[in-house]
Amino acid sequence: MERIPEGTLAAEAAASAALSLDELAREGARRMLQAALAIEVADSIDRHADVRDARGWAEVTRNGHAEPRKATVGSGTIEVRAPRVEDRRVIDGQRQKFTSRILPPYVRRSPKVAKVLPLLYLHGLSTGDVRAALGALLGEDAAGLSPTAIARLIKVWEADYAAFRARDLADRDYVYVWADGVHFNVRLEDDRLCTLVVIGARPDGTKEVIAVEDGYRESTESWLSVLRDLARRGMRAPVLAVADRALGFWAAAREVWPETLGETCWVHRIANVLDKLPTRRQPKAKRALHAMMYAERRAACLAEIAAFVAEYGAKYPKAVESLTTNQDRLLTHFAFPAEHWGHLRTTNPIESTFATVKLRQRVTKGAGSRTAGLTMAFKWRRLNAPHLVAQVRAGVRFTDGVRAERDNTIDEIQTAA
Repeated sequence: MERIPEGTLAAEAAASAALSLDELAREGARRMLQAALAIEVADSIDRHADVRDARGWAEVTRNGHAEPRKATVGSGTIEVRAPRVEDRRVIDGQRQKFTSRILPPYVRRSPKVAKVLPLLYLHGLSTGDVRAALGALLGEDAAGLSPTAIARLIKVWEADYAAFRARDLADRDYVYVWADGVHFNVRLEDDRLCTLVVIGARPDGTKEVIAVEDGYRESTESWLSVLRDLARRGMRAPVLAVADRALGFWAAAREVWPETLGETCWVHRIANVLDKLPTRRQPKAKRALHAMMYAERRAACLAEIAAFVAEYGAKYPKAVESLTTNQDRLLTHFAFPAEHWGHLRTTNPIESTFATVKLRQRVTKGAGSRTAGLTMAFKWRRLNAPHLVAQVRAGVRFTDGVRAERDNTIDEIQTAA
């Protein structure tokens, strides 16, 4: 390996003292990359040191340096001179060639930089804006960030989304599903983008995205299109679906999944009820509503609802109506394992997952596209007590969250709107 003279190190240290913080980061990255490339070449030569030709000369040797090339990494754009290797070996008639794994030929940006480009596009930046933004961050001479290169990356991302939409679901079983319409603050030609999202929990408890489609949140037709497509691709009907009461999802689910039970999102319901009460009444009402939501038994929840109706029914009938309309759908979770209630009472798996995307889009000023807004997929941690999910699919019944061999709770739950 080459030895760097001490005088050279001292000169470089003196030069570094005059650099800005960003320049220091780039210079450090350049030196580390240069050293790593030298080590990689030295290791390759050492491994083939015993390979000799008929004259006894080594067939794998150093051969100077390549022309300087630029590469864009997390700290900016750096210029390196990669060491070259002369490889004269011939194996099975093929001349061998050394290829760096650290900095392969034609690679002009690190994988992490490549990954961030579609995300910036998703967040509302045009290809030109992305180039300007990263140019300011990584340097005006940032390599591999032309509008053409960025557009090419986006095309790959869109192809991944197309494959996701077309995948076969016959071998997937989703016991629980959550559905919601997520609005992104992306300016479009005519209206705000609404993404219809369906997430499912598999028998092993893992949650994953099933569908991410464009549509209208309250539209039955939009949801019918989503659910019919899932059925066409072989998806089995889930045991339980969780969604907001206002969604057009419920009418669509009755048609496509007639045997699937329904649970209304408590968080949405509580927000709707409180919205119909005066501000001064909301704190006490909120405590009562939370007592219902977190009740440990179905009977206790019904008692809390009755008490709420008695207290607020005369003066605030709209709030009571908002609570009691299709109230049986608020109670469905009692017929499932108590360990799963935290997952089943709300559409939080969707809300929490897309919160970051929505937040980031609020701070961008550019116009987004529907394709960019739809092209994403996420995975999450498993449900609590994942072993019980398979029992739910097998038809095991639960009363107030506890397994019961013989129980009529599920039969009593009304799934109609």
